[in-house]
Amino acid sequence: MADIVLDVEVRDRTGSGGARATRNAGKVPGILYGGDKAPVPIAVNLNAFKKALYTGKLNGHLVTLKYGSETQKVIAKSIEFHPVTDTPIHFDLYRVDEHAEVKISVPVHFKNHELSPGLKKGGALNVAIHELEILVPADHIPEDIIVDLSGLEIGQSIHVSDLKLPSDVKAHVADTEVVASVTASGASKSEDAEADATEA
Repeated sequence: MADIVLDVEVRDRTGSGGARATRNAGKVPGILYGGDKAPVPIAVNLNAFKKALYTGKLNGHLVTLKYGSETQKVIAKSIEFHPVTDTPIHFDLYRVDEHAEVKISVPVHFKNHELSPGLKKGGALNVAIHELEILVPADHIPEDIIVDLSGLEIGQSIHVSDLKLPSDVKAHVADTEVVASVTASGASKSEDAEADATEA
């Protein structure tokens, strides 16, 4: 994957007025923080920021910040969007050593729904953890955590301890936490009731 590079400039004005002026100039205001240095107000060209954002490799990933001839590794920690236009309006970048361990949340996705007997019987998948907080080297942050639903019956749960995580990834929540479970839906309950009545 090609490294995303964000060309930034330092903002002179801060506060809501400064942020508004930055947006009016076709840029997205942000803050660079972390490490042993003071926070720095920065800005990135809106179109360049959108291009990086739409790769899906920006938020929560290691990217290169470029300021003049200087570069450094950062993680995009938070991106705010306009509630109506969905345009990015602010972002936070966190300074990191690319090999240092960081705590970050990554999305949890599910596969093999069709191989879950419980779901095939009409059960419902209840997802308790949509994003898993992990500890991982900054340059090895996974795109997501994949959960295999194969063999899952109604009434069964998948816990954090059941997840197959990469060797350098550690979950930052208790092993006993439930990630997802298959529960009986209204349809499957009525079918069970009919089956019980027939047997009776």
